[in-house]
Amino acid sequence: MADLELLVLGTCTFLLAGAIKGLVGIGLPTASMGMLTLFVSPRLAIALILFPMLLSNLWQMWREGEIRKTVVRYRYFAIVLFVIVGLTAVVTRDAVDRFLMAVLGCVILLFVGFSWKGLMPVLPLKYDTPSQISFGAIAGILGGLTSGWAAPLGIYLSMSGAGREDWIRATGFLIFTGSVPLTLAYLWTGHLTTELAKISALMLIPTFAGFAAGEALRNRLSVGTFRIMLLIMFGVLGLNLLRRAIWYD
Repeated sequence: MADLELLVLGTCTFLLAGAIKGLVGIGLPTASMGMLTLFVSPRLAIALILFPMLLSNLWQMWREGEIRKTVVRYRYFAIVLFVIVGLTAVVTRDAVDRFLMAVLGCVILLFVGFSWKGLMPVLPLKYDTPSQISFGAIAGILGGLTSGWAAPLGIYLSMSGAGREDWIRATGFLIFTGSVPLTLAYLWTGHLTTELAKISALMLIPTFAGFAAGEALRNRLSVGTFRIMLLIMFGVLGLNLLRRAIWYD
């Protein structure tokens, strides 16, 4: 795909993905991967996502404040996530596209399945530390493979009873934390070339434009209605990725 086509595709994708993230605080990697992989390979899509994912979550974390409190609260999840994302990305650097599409499709469908109301059990406080470690490890493996760890992160936060503002702070911190080793691993393995890094950096413009629009709508739009539409879209994207993994040419 020519650079101009990639720029146009990326701009449209990150405008929408940024708006989703600004509205609900999560979903940038999931939405952008789901849309980009309709046209490009999973490795290329992940490379394009890296800078928008890294800096939009840093911005979200900074804007929401209470950084020290958030870091202390989710420190075990963050440490495990950081280590395992980097290790997984390096160890699986030669994984084929078909495998990555299958894993990503399953991750997106997992995210959809566990995002419906009433599906999450309540997590007792005494199990919080082992749960952070367990979910952090699962998120690290999925993140290192596909750049998408929204499903296990969302499941953990829902089970722990995180409120809306705490959810926004936690997702900003934990997705930023995982983005750092993923970016370093992609640089080290050569999946993030200089040219792709430039294009990924340019995608910060539509990402933040979309983020600002989504943030402005957060208190005006019915999040419940948007959430249902979003999950339907993710479900279609996840099923399509599984279809492509099975009938990959």
